[in-house]
Order: sequence, then C-alpha cells, then structure tokens
Amino acid sequence: QVQLVESGGGLVQPGGSLRLSCAASGSILSINAMEWYRQAPGKERELVAAATSGGRTNYADSVKGRFTISRDNAKNTVYLQMNSLKPEDTAVYYCKCNAREWRFRMAYDYWGQGTQVTVSS
Repeated sequence: QVQLVESGGGLVQPGGSLRLSCAASGSILSINAMEWYRQAPGKERELVAAATSGGRTNYADSVKGRFTISRDNAKNTVYLQMNSLKPEDTAVYYCKCNAREWRFRMAYDYWGQGTQVTVSS
C-alpha cells in the first residue's frame, strides 16, 4: 500500500502564502501523475493542480498565476506553493498519487489524509 503524508496547512491572512507538501512512501515501482485537490464546506472536491512525471502541469482557472505545483521525483514528493491567498481558497486540501506498486500489474490512485487551509482576516 502506498501512503501519502501531507503537511503545511494552517491559518493565514488574505494575501499571505503557504506551501503544502505531500510525500509518498511504500513499495513504489513508478509514479505517474501527482495532483492536488481541495474541498470546501458544502462543495464538491475539485482539482486544483496536476503534475505528470514528465513535468507537464495544469491548474484550475481560479488559482492560475497564484499557485505553483512542483515535484521532487527523487523524494516522491509533490509541493503546492500558494501565494496571494484569498478567503475563497479556504478548504481541505488533498494530494493524490497515481502509482504502480511492484506487486501489481496496474497503477492505482492513492489519497493523502487532507490538510486544512483557512484564509481569514
């Protein structure tokens, strides 16, 4: 089983910054995409940013120009740098890893436990 451990959430004022981290561990053979999602109260979970193993990145329109996703493939870690934070960014943020373990033929999705980000004055 692949495990994802998230860190970096907290309370920040509007206009502030946070950096989230997500480290994957386990019997990993390879990792395809690593992604960040968020879910606000009463809303569906939405994709925020994605990064493939080849370095391609994608962002939700609401965070373009403010958030940056990056990967350290040697450490099996993905980061989300969040700048110019707004109250509407308040949500629980989850990382997701599409990975193949040595014991399986197929790749599967694995989720982190979530970390709370609150943007408030």
